[in-house]
Formats: sequence, C-alpha cells, structure tokens
Amino acid sequence: MFAEKVRLLKEKGLFRTIKDRDCFQGTKIKFGGREFVNFSSNDYLGLANHPHLIEKVKKTLDECGYGAGASRLLSGGSRLHRELEERVSQFKETESALAFNSGYAANTGIIPAISDEDMIIFSDELNHASIVDGCRLSRSKTYVYRHRDLSHLEELMKKANHSQKIVVTDTIFSMDGDIAPLRELAELCRSHGAFLYLDEAHSTGVLGEGKGSLSHFDMKPEPWIIQMGTFSKALGSTGAFLAASSDAVEWTLNNARSFIYSTALPACVAAASLGALELVENNRSLVEKLWLNRQKLAEGLLGIGCDIMGSETPIIPIRTGDVENTLRVSAHLLEKSIYAPAIRPPTVKESRIRINITAAHTDEDIQRLVGALEQI
Repeated sequence: MFAEKVRLLKEKGLFRTIKDRDCFQGTKIKFGGREFVNFSSNDYLGLANHPHLIEKVKKTLDECGYGAGASRLLSGGSRLHRELEERVSQFKETESALAFNSGYAANTGIIPAISDEDMIIFSDELNHASIVDGCRLSRSKTYVYRHRDLSHLEELMKKANHSQKIVVTDTIFSMDGDIAPLRELAELCRSHGAFLYLDEAHSTGVLGEGKGSLSHFDMKPEPWIIQMGTFSKALGSTGAFLAASSDAVEWTLNNARSFIYSTALPACVAAASLGALELVENNRSLVEKLWLNRQKLAEGLLGIGCDIMGSETPIIPIRTGDVENTLRVSAHLLEKSIYAPAIRPPTVKESRIRINITAAHTDEDIQRLVGALEQI
C-alpha cells in the first residue's frame, strides 16, 4: 500500500527527502562536502551561532546539565524557565508568559485549551498547519475566512450565533511573507466581543524593532489578545511561548496537553533564549540590517522581473508556476551553489521558491541569488 502511495508522490513531483548538513546552520552550509549559500533558514537575525548564545549554553550546561528529566509540572523546570517567561512577558508587555517546546506544540496545545464547544473559531485560510491542527483538536466549530479578507470575516462573524468567538491568524504568513491587517482585525474583534489569537512565529525578532506585530502597528496588548511566538526562528534558539493575561496563562498551564505531558526544554535552551532576547532588546542594528537586506533583495528580484507574490517581509516567495518548473528552478539554483528548496503542495496550493533573507547574508550572497535567477 505505502509503496504505491510513494510511487504516486514521485510521479507527481511531490516526493520529499531529507538533506542533512555536514556543518552548523548559517548562511553558508555544506552538503556532501560542498558549500551552498543558504536561503532556506528562519534564522532571520543570524543568532543561531552567536557567541553570546553559545556562551550562555556552555555555562548552563556546567551548572544544570542537559536533560530536564520530567515535565515542568513535575521536576523538569528550572529557575531559568521562570526567568525566561518573566523576560518574555516584559518583552511582549503582557501580564504573564508560558514556555512551550515548539511552535507546533504551542498552537496544538493553546488553541484547544482556550476554546470549547461554546466557542467559534475564525481562522485565516493561509494559517500555518499547526494552527489548522490546533483548531481541529479543539471542540470548537471552525470557520475559515478568505486570506486577509476582512469583509468575509465580518460576514461570518455576523452569522455566528455563539456568544464566544476567537479570531486566529498568523501575523506574518510563513509561505507568502505578507502581514495580517492587525488594526482592522482588532477592531472587528472589539466590535464583536471576540478574542484575537496571534501567531508571532515569524514576527518576533522581525517586526516592530523585534518586539513583534503589535509594536509594528503601534498597538498595545489587551486582555483579549493572546500571543504565541517562537524562540526557534529570529531568536536562534528552540521552543515557543504564550504571552497573555495571567488568567489566560494559568488556564493554559492547567489545560494544554502539549505542555502538561511534555518533558521540559533543557535549562541551557532557556538560557540561549534569554541571551537572544537580550541581544534583540539591546542591539537594534540586527533588525535594521535584516530589513536593509530585505530591501536590497526585493529590489533586485523585482528588477529582473520576478513576481514576489505580494511579500512585505524577509520571507520572499517567487512565483514559478507548476511543480515541474519549480523543481527546475530549484535544481538550477543548486547547480549555482544556492540552496532554496522547492515549496510544493500540500504545503501551498501554488508551487514557489521561498527565499528567506537574513541579517547575516552579504551583498555578495544577494547578488549571487539574483544573478542565478536572472540566468534562468
């Protein structure tokens, strides 16, 4: 049975394989001893190998060891977990915060925890798979509204007869690089008495001088706004967080199965995340460099006629047409020592090459990518 299914995937050009690096993660990576310029990483600020994070990890390993041994509710937590949560709540200007093992674990734990059969969820059609699965695991009826379509969302909200509602959205959409219309979403939620759940995975460390989408839109956290974010992208570490009111955090701590039944993150990982937050808060040049590189690359791509599909952020998709052509473009880039894998269904409806620019990329890296795309 599985052999036939795999054969069909290969026939359709949708079969995936794993490529394992020979080296650490960065803008230059090696496969089979050959070096490539890496445009596939979410390490937006280039912090994954930053000396400050590495030193934090080394010191904590000596003090606390590695494995946590148990969940936080048993004996797995450390003072560093608590320090990290306090730092996140300050960073996000919320009453409280809670650390999770990954963004996927956060969304599939938080969304079912804060919703029930008396609530209706309204979810953007391009939300990340972890949000989709979180909605499926909840006991709530879920309506999917057209991507960033406020009229459609309002129409669905007016029809809903449940007293409790929650709008769930990515703030930067991971495959499209556009930004959710946060002001308008917040106004709709305010007028309909709904909660607003923000997935800040690709916004933390990127938007609003690094603080995220609310800062980007000059908005303040409200008790009815719930934020999820990750340490594993721009912050160069591992794990995720919930930032919200104390009541929402305490309820989630007691009800999110992915939190309750998971062994805690190692203390040294919490230390790395703390170090990353320190760098983002104290060094604005990191975020500024990211956006400068984004501007250079976007202008270069548009200059050679690439369709960047409405990207507004360091995530820059390039429209390539069908699966076959997308694979052809990715293979051409690989020949030019550029790593930018093809993104295909079911991850997206329309195949593309997704470019992630970072603060660590050089002008030479950008020029090499633009030149290789111009050739093809």
